[in-house]
Amino acid sequence: MEELKKLMEEYIEKQEMIHSAIASNPINRDKISKVKLRPVVVKEQVSYQAESFIGTKAYHKNLMPTELPEYIVRFMTEDFKQLELESESEKVTVLVSKKGKVTINRKKKQQAKKLTTEEMSHNKKKQYVLPKDTPVPFLVDLGVQTQEGKIVNARYDKFRQINRYLEFVRDILPSLPKDRTLTIIDFGCGKSYLTFALYYYLKVLNQYDIRVIGLDLKEDVIAKCNELSKKYGYDGLTFHVGDISTYEGVDEVDMVVTLHACDTATDYALEKAVRWNAKVIFSVPCCQHEVNKQITCKELQPVLKYGLIKERMSALITDALRANLLEEQGYETQILEFIDMEHTPKNILIRAVKKQGMRYQNKAQGSVEQLEEFLQINPTLEKLLHS
Repeated sequence: MEELKKLMEEYIEKQEMIHSAIASNPINRDKISKVKLRPVVVKEQVSYQAESFIGTKAYHKNLMPTELPEYIVRFMTEDFKQLELESESEKVTVLVSKKGKVTINRKKKQQAKKLTTEEMSHNKKKQYVLPKDTPVPFLVDLGVQTQEGKIVNARYDKFRQINRYLEFVRDILPSLPKDRTLTIIDFGCGKSYLTFALYYYLKVLNQYDIRVIGLDLKEDVIAKCNELSKKYGYDGLTFHVGDISTYEGVDEVDMVVTLHACDTATDYALEKAVRWNAKVIFSVPCCQHEVNKQITCKELQPVLKYGLIKERMSALITDALRANLLEEQGYETQILEFIDMEHTPKNILIRAVKKQGMRYQNKAQGSVEQLEEFLQINPTLEKLLHS
């Protein structure tokens, strides 16, 4: 790492600003998954903000330029195998082999560029997925935007929540082909705020050829959504009265979205997604009552005797088991923190992406079946997938 340290010291000596640095390819993802560095100006003093990602949390630390060499060398020695860095004059890639060999590739820019004070502002405006000052039809009708595209102050939470959802969608775009029409099913779409947002993001902003089908059991809601879809000219977005567990309108689906499906309705939606061989699944479960009614464990009785604790533990166990069962089906699955539309505590999102050739391996600490036996539970998704 001596060469990397010298490179950092060279920047300091020349007073050359580092525009950005991203450390990735972690040695231990459970410990720390990514570090981002960017210059910031705080009280007219230039420093660097380090943003470290551990699980679903992000931690921030400000560093003086002279602290950078030691900081970067330490996390590249202990935590990461790759570093992408951009300075005023060049782009640098640092790779660390399994044996610890460090390779540094430096590529000069055609023209050096200095950052402005505004670009380095500590309070730099957040870049949202949806354009902040461009009127979007469904956001205007929601009362989130004015006719001119300005965000209504009282509706900023709604705007942020919709963008949070689209950030999760943006991450999986490489998994969606662009050479054919994609079919997307949104079960329990309700008033379809997020369905319209998904269509707008994929079709209008990213030019995906898509067919989006919203399903819900409320006829009046479906009629209203179809009326709005026609109003906006969204030809590829239709809504139907129906339940995903019995819906037979398609043979194969690329993406299944199920937000706030109550209790085992989530399980039926996930099972249907697997049968459809969906490439991507987004699920925000709700009201996980099943395991709460079943769970019996003498060893955990001192904890389970408290109703609130039992309820929360059961919900977390339910979603963890769902994630494991999706992994068994060849999905790379994450459980992420999601701020939902109704400000409820039900803010876990399960994101699953189908990986060709992925093989699930039970960890040494035990299998899903062993956990179910220990807790004396028999979740619906397990029965559906293994029937």
